[in-house]
Amino acid sequence: MTENLRIGIPSKGRLSEMATELLHQAGLQFRRQERTLFALVKHLPIDVIFLRTDDIPVLCSEGAIDLGISGSDLVDESGADVAIRMPLGVGHCRLSLCVPEESAITKGEQLDGKRVATSFPHVTRKYLAEHQADAHLVELSGSVEIMISLGVADAIVDLVETGSTLAANRLRVLTDLGHYETVLIQNSRKCRDSEMAERIARRLEGVVIARDYSLLEYNIARDKLSLAEQITPGFNSPTVSALESSEWCAVRVMVKRKDVIATMERLESVGASAILETAINNCRL
Repeated sequence: MTENLRIGIPSKGRLSEMATELLHQAGLQFRRQERTLFALVKHLPIDVIFLRTDDIPVLCSEGAIDLGISGSDLVDESGADVAIRMPLGVGHCRLSLCVPEESAITKGEQLDGKRVATSFPHVTRKYLAEHQADAHLVELSGSVEIMISLGVADAIVDLVETGSTLAANRLRVLTDLGHYETVLIQNSRKCRDSEMAERIARRLEGVVIARDYSLLEYNIARDKLSLAEQITPGFNSPTVSALESSEWCAVRVMVKRKDVIATMERLESVGASAILETAINNCRL
């Protein structure tokens, strides 16, 4: 291994694909050879290390890697001493305490003396202690949702995304223990190349912000410009350009992607025309 900046990403699964795509969009060109555990980034002093997802927070804390992409649920569960540099806008989920639909349990205190199955023993113990519940913890590495059906547990603590798995197993959420997403983490004490780490963080920030925004362009009569600017104020202000007709101008502005359709309708209602949406791949704000 070199003394290049080291970035740890998951070696397989959906999170591995998301992390690889993010780094590629941030301009890090690398290719993983079959069965290898690391890849060199082209034209930059960076090594990408492929690791087990739940090892990344621990290895970052120990200094084996400088930056890592992992789930904040795993950071919380591991208790690793790392700094969360930024959320990456993907992999949203919640860690929930679930019981059977017909269960009489309505609050955490009622788990006293019960069996709770989970892949997150650290977070679960903390919750149980806060609710003075002395429960027997069944620690598992997967398939937690079927443990109640198998008679192994009275409740489970597991990650929930859409809730479809809970419905299939006739479970209901009693409470959420935390909300999580994919994050960029950094060793809290040392870094092989702090300047490069900051550079990579800024690149990733540009990708993440760009995913949330679209560029809107439209024409508007000058006497209606103030109304349009109230709808699309932009960050500092919109970019306004003169058209050949002095009575009209063209506007370019960033808009939250989730608001684009409604914004286009509002602009149209005040007289805007030729309204176009363009995707943004990267940006710096």
